[in-house]
Amino acid sequence: MSAQAATRAPRLATTAGRTVRRTKPAPTLKPLKRDEKGVPIPHVNLIVRDTHRSRLADHYFQTLQDDLMYMTYVHEPSPRKPPRPVRLAYDPNDPYTKHRYNPPLGGNRWSKQLPPPSAPDNIVQLERIQIHSMIKAAAGSRVNLLGPIMALRAITGANEQAGGQHTAEGVQLVKGRKNIQGWVRPGLPVGVKVDLKGPQMYDFLSILVEFVLPRLREFQGVAMEGPSSRLDKMSAASGVVSFGLPPQALGLFPQIEVNFDAYPQPFGMHIHFVTNAKGIGAQNRARALLSGFQIPFTRS
Repeated sequence: MSAQAATRAPRLATTAGRTVRRTKPAPTLKPLKRDEKGVPIPHVNLIVRDTHRSRLADHYFQTLQDDLMYMTYVHEPSPRKPPRPVRLAYDPNDPYTKHRYNPPLGGNRWSKQLPPPSAPDNIVQLERIQIHSMIKAAAGSRVNLLGPIMALRAITGANEQAGGQHTAEGVQLVKGRKNIQGWVRPGLPVGVKVDLKGPQMYDFLSILVEFVLPRLREFQGVAMEGPSSRLDKMSAASGVVSFGLPPQALGLFPQIEVNFDAYPQPFGMHIHFVTNAKGIGAQNRARALLSGFQIPFTRS
């Protein structure tokens, strides 16, 4: 072994545990700012989006939509007649009545209008679900609204500006508009409500038809009018289906059942299913849509 090789061996042994490439130290990040509650604020605007479509939404767009098109289709061989012009109470060209409120004669006859022609782009569809509850004890103290607010938040998962979406309104207070029997006054909070749209709407609907309604005692179905009822009434042409749940139904929701002791005072609620159906017989088309989501109906 030569002297040059002997002097090179210790140098290789000392550099074996180190890397030859030069590395930079890790960058130091500035601490995040915090809001008044102590929650860190990220550097960028984070918006939580939906990663997949809900199961009931897929059921509607893949199966139920085609069935509703077949069930509610009305064939019109000839084009419709143009609507009759609205007769006004005053002559619009008269200078004495030009700026006066000019209501049409006969009132608003929107319930007498025919539904739009059957087409794939106007099939009945669920737009939103509104849940509201009136708490009479809230007239004496607003503290009685805390339980319903927390219960509706747990049931629906709706919170104000949740996930960075500024369109989310969350649970809202219902305030009185006029004096009713001495206990409702203008501006007095008397209840709570929440509007559900999108995936939250379908998630609430799935919990309602799979957990709550099957276990609700003495529930025969949503009552509906007989076949002899008129289809051009205000309620029949609105396309909104409403029914109420008793206070016993609150404990049947899985979100409430796991922590039922935290809600000492059960309350009932009204549920409104708002669809895009309008015109004569719109409520029947809305009932056909909800029947596809396994909501039962019965004749009164």
